[in-house]
Amino acid sequence: MKTIPITKEGYEKLKKELHQLKTVERPNTIEAIAVARSHGDLSENAEYDAAKDRQSFLEGRIMDLEYKIANADVIDPSDLPSDRVVFASRFVLENIDTGEEVTYQLVGQEESDISEGRVSVSSPLGQAILGKSPGNEITVQAPGGQRLYELVEIL
Repeated sequence: MKTIPITKEGYEKLKKELHQLKTVERPNTIEAIAVARSHGDLSENAEYDAAKDRQSFLEGRIMDLEYKIANADVIDPSDLPSDRVVFASRFVLENIDTGEEVTYQLVGQEESDISEGRVSVSSPLGQAILGKSPGNEITVQAPGGQRLYELVEIL
């Protein structure tokens, strides 16, 4: 089994989603199936088919979350080195062309959300920044072409 690196915040978010699915969504879906079944002929019952599809999706997501939680390797950012970027590091980048500064945290795929400043370690930026130290230049191949950044600091 492969461990899945994740921040404490991301781990708690997965546990919360799993709890929601098991205690709210699953019972609601079971109820929807029972209601649809009571309407009679199941062969032409779109409501029943939709509820069964929803149940299948939920059970798949529950299994996925249980696997990720069971194999999670929770990383505490306070235990990390501050001289180079590693998983869970927060860092400031400056776009060399525009001078614009942005702050990101390097996280796993499950946690990534660019609007919240959380970049996946497997993304082009994540791969380029991994192991870099303040003052290093980073070249990222973006859809619009290459972008140059300087790693200003690790927070």
